[in-house]
Amino acid sequence: MQRALTGIQPSGQVHLGNYMGMIRPALELQEQYAGYYFIADYHALTTVRDPEFLRRSSLEAAASFLACGLDPERVVFFRQSAIPEVCELAWILACFTSEGTLFRGHAVKAAQQGGLEINAGTVFYPILMSADILLYDTNVVPVGEDQRQHVEIARDMAQRLNHRFGDDTLVVPEVSIKKEVGVVPGLDGEKMSKSYGNTIPVFSTRKKLRKTMMKIVTDSKTMEEAKDPDTDNVFALYKLFGNADQIAELRNRYEAGGMGYGHAKQALFEIVDDEIAEARDRYEQLMANPGRIEEILAAGAVRARAQADKTLTRVRSRVGLT
Repeated sequence: MQRALTGIQPSGQVHLGNYMGMIRPALELQEQYAGYYFIADYHALTTVRDPEFLRRSSLEAAASFLACGLDPERVVFFRQSAIPEVCELAWILACFTSEGTLFRGHAVKAAQQGGLEINAGTVFYPILMSADILLYDTNVVPVGEDQRQHVEIARDMAQRLNHRFGDDTLVVPEVSIKKEVGVVPGLDGEKMSKSYGNTIPVFSTRKKLRKTMMKIVTDSKTMEEAKDPDTDNVFALYKLFGNADQIAELRNRYEAGGMGYGHAKQALFEIVDDEIAEARDRYEQLMANPGRIEEILAAGAVRARAQADKTLTRVRSRVGLT
């Protein structure tokens, strides 16, 4: 079976944008591939400066995936920082990578556009990501279109070392572009993002989830007026969770008039809550027992290091390290 890999950067509570754009697609991998999933806490260090936040966010990310159905018996699930081999491979790759490659990376451009700090880790980001991919002899890396560049950089690095040291030095990964769900709108209609402060946390309590959804921005049409579902933030979210019949029914109610936005928000709450209720219960149980999460990640790290050691031993020998 081919091997696929995906990383999850810990950045606080998982919201609906993360759930639709990251968790759902990632869980599909375990049905098709021998999956490697990791909590990318080394990557998070480029921006996170609060150690307690990083530790908590790492547990939340792990608990979110486990609660939503990730099976640690079927896949290798681990914390990135538990695999020191990734840093050594990153250094080896760096020694065969041009400066221009680093400054073309998305991480640097995003930091520049956002006026954020650009540290050495930001610049080194594509090297470490390539090491993440290549360390486990990964065959396929499913990513969104905006992350294609990172896999292409990893491919270039693998091909460069293979050309110099032998064709089987590193497995050259293939990029698989995930089916995108589109932009998941936040409370204000902009892309849902923690940096915008417009998120809907997935695993808040049922009461808090409903209260948050009632804050979604809508226009000022009265209950009696017909409404355009295609320009409404509530309907845009509803479409991500409803089936064809449910979506068609709500569309008819919008266009017929006689339905207030409060009713639409209630319908959204109910359909989302139905989907995540069981996962929320599992999440709460996991977060109440962080030791269990650590056990799962530690067991995954043992399996990940076994493969990492094989790859790094081969690479060290090829480049002349003893």
